[in-house]
Amino acid sequence: MPIATTEQYHQMLDNAKKGKFAYPAINVVNLEGINAACQAFSELNTDGMIQFSTGGGAHAIGGIDSAKGAIILAEATHRIAAEHNVLVVLHTDHCIPEKVDPFMIPLIEESERRVANGQLPLFNSHMFDGSSLTLDENLEKGLEIAKRLVKIGMLVEVESGIVGGEEDGIDHSDVKAEKLYTSPEDMVQVYETLNDVGRFMYAATFGNVHGVYKPGNVKLTPAILKNGQAAVDAKHSTGANPLDLVFHGGSGSTQEEIQETLDYGVIKMNVDTDTQYSFSRPIVDHVLKNYDGMLRIEGEMGNKKVYDPRSYLKAGTEGMKERIKKAIVDLRGEGTSLLA
Repeated sequence: MPIATTEQYHQMLDNAKKGKFAYPAINVVNLEGINAACQAFSELNTDGMIQFSTGGGAHAIGGIDSAKGAIILAEATHRIAAEHNVLVVLHTDHCIPEKVDPFMIPLIEESERRVANGQLPLFNSHMFDGSSLTLDENLEKGLEIAKRLVKIGMLVEVESGIVGGEEDGIDHSDVKAEKLYTSPEDMVQVYETLNDVGRFMYAATFGNVHGVYKPGNVKLTPAILKNGQAAVDAKHSTGANPLDLVFHGGSGSTQEEIQETLDYGVIKMNVDTDTQYSFSRPIVDHVLKNYDGMLRIEGEMGNKKVYDPRSYLKAGTEGMKERIKKAIVDLRGEGTSLLA
């Protein structure tokens, strides 16, 4: 099945909200990651999301141009996803204000070109991370992007508050604690600014932190999401959970905390740190178990079967796939594909 259409994407979000589950959005930097995600989605019969960061795009093209690298990864995903009988959404992650012009705009222009030629947009959605700005400035830029995306059947993800920790070169390790929590008033303002333009996703922060932590070390307050959704409903009579919420920085969260957020309208959860580890860990095993065969020493030629990159990249792909399947189960997503 090819990448989801606009209508299918909206149906996916509706399906998640109605069923109180969320889609894992897997950060990917290479073909192995794309295959791991698509295979995991297929094996558990769930639709899912694949996303690229600016750093991931740069990696895919040897550091030359992050936008061109993201285009290469997206085009590959269109072809790989077509071999699987589930829906896949393509998204970009954490584009900060100074990277909008060199990264996001070329991707939007590519989607505009494709739509003008009668094709699907290259991506389904993009994230603008304006959390370093004032909320007014953040939403002004987010609104500008949203208006452009909705014309070609795409949607925007915005963030208010700050996700702590460090990811992909964006370091918020020293942010004051109060900045990690979004207020109900902020959530109402985001709704009022963007809702009339079209559908959007919203990463409201509730203590989230990027990085690697033991369970219990990240102090989440999921009730912030509940209170914000209730504030929007109280003012605009929307009904329960009007906002399509996104969970960033989930590493170190307990399964109970993750699943509590699903009751408050979280329909997407980003997964990166844990899948990076799950990809690398089997490769470490491979190298340590086959150390002599990996090397050419004193005229000995090693063992081509074990230093062939396909051998250890296959192991890494399998490890990443299994971790994605765990994320799907944690998010209550198995067996939920619209194509079931």
